[in-house]
Amino acid sequence: MKRAIAAVLWLGLSVLANPVLAGEAGDAVFADRGPWSLGGSALVWSLSVEGPVAEGFLPIRDGQVTLTEAIDPSDQKPVLQLTQKTDLRSRRIGPFPVSGGDPVLVFFLEQTARDMATLTGGSPFYIRNRIKDAVFRGGRITREGDSMIASFQPFTDDPNAGRMGGFRNLTLTFVLGDPASPIRELRAETAGDAPGYANRMVLQ
Repeated sequence: MKRAIAAVLWLGLSVLANPVLAGEAGDAVFADRGPWSLGGSALVWSLSVEGPVAEGFLPIRDGQVTLTEAIDPSDQKPVLQLTQKTDLRSRRIGPFPVSGGDPVLVFFLEQTARDMATLTGGSPFYIRNRIKDAVFRGGRITREGDSMIASFQPFTDDPNAGRMGGFRNLTLTFVLGDPASPIRELRAETAGDAPGYANRMVLQ
């Protein structure tokens, strides 16, 4: 799992100024939120994952993802640690650098890509790259009060969309406040009844 975290390749863009241009939605989502300084506090997101019954797919009804700061025993420097708790298990993911990107965003995108690969039989590498490309280059931004909402549809125009079932209409949505603050809500949802997939994380 540590090596999968090198999916810090998901991260690294900074926020652009108005007006909203193609790609700015991705810049807002991948804004540099480091260096993180959590000390002894923790950030907690609720987690739920819904989808059809399928081999290898694990729905989550009442899960939780916690981001904390820890000390790397190898050099005694601070690092970030994720802990995922579900109905069936608890696992630690990391470590992540305190000055890097957003570990929760990495976790969310990776889980969505893996779930989609499981449910469609598609290549996780292809799916991951399509999601990454869509978030970096496309999307749109709307505003509601003090929140900025960035949304993306990675597979709408994909040449292989016909083989993806309901995932061709997958929408990724991120509810953002201040660019330097943690993402308030992360959602991956398909439209219609099939396959009825939803991955939701909400900052508590």
